[in-house]
Amino acid sequence: MDLEKILPENGPPIKEVSKYIEKYKNDLIVIKYGGNVFIDRNIFKNFITDISILNKLGLSIVVVHGGGPRIKRELEKSNIKSNFIRGLRVTDKNIINIVENVLIDFNEDIVDSLSEEGTNAISINTKKNNIIEVIPESKELGFVGIPHHINIDILKNNVKKNVIPIVSPLGLGKNNQTYNINGDTAAGAIAKSLNSRRLLLMTNVEGVLDKEKKLIEEISSSKILEMINNETITEGMIPKINTCLDAVNNGVTAVGIIDGRKKHSILFEIFSDKGSGTLIRK
Repeated sequence: MDLEKILPENGPPIKEVSKYIEKYKNDLIVIKYGGNVFIDRNIFKNFITDISILNKLGLSIVVVHGGGPRIKRELEKSNIKSNFIRGLRVTDKNIINIVENVLIDFNEDIVDSLSEEGTNAISINTKKNNIIEVIPESKELGFVGIPHHINIDILKNNVKKNVIPIVSPLGLGKNNQTYNINGDTAAGAIAKSLNSRRLLLMTNVEGVLDKEKKLIEEISSSKILEMINNETITEGMIPKINTCLDAVNNGVTAVGIIDGRKKHSILFEIFSDKGSGTLIRK
């Protein structure tokens, strides 16, 4: 394998890449591409390049995407106001239809963009190859679900064929009703079900910051809990951290919260000693 031809010039050092390819060659990695990251089309193109490179290097990956900003834009176009409870969008019949359409459109955009790079990917959503069965989160949230069962066979069969599953955070409940799922929650549930080695959550922040707002490169789950208790970690980061803690306590070796705005952040996180965000271990 000619790494020089595959890797970007401004990517991680080839010596380090070789070491980590060997380390991850028999393992699964789940990558969550956060909704807030993909507003910028350049960042989206960089993400597509990185995923394509991982595939060419023979790594087994599953991608879960978000869609918050696109959903917000479509709801505004339709003059629909949505409310949030505990960071989750209250989702009625009108909103779930828009959410489903937006997420599936974006899902297909990712698959098509990877295809243009010569990388095979498959759409996994509520209209095609659904893998997530849900139970309702709560009555007040409407059509918001919690993953109850993941059909991992579809994921594993595609990964074996070197096809990347691209999963929308949607699931089906009773009577085949579509439910919206928090993207991080969906990614965490899939990572646990697959017993994946790593879960990467791409965001629009550097990672986990200490009280002085400096990046913490690696941290244990017990230290993270201390930071929540002393309010170093607050608000929007808490649901993300809870997903990380749930994953590392249920078979995932480590979770990375990485800065998706940085060029080739996925490659640096997987293939370099330094990483590109915060690594959380049990």
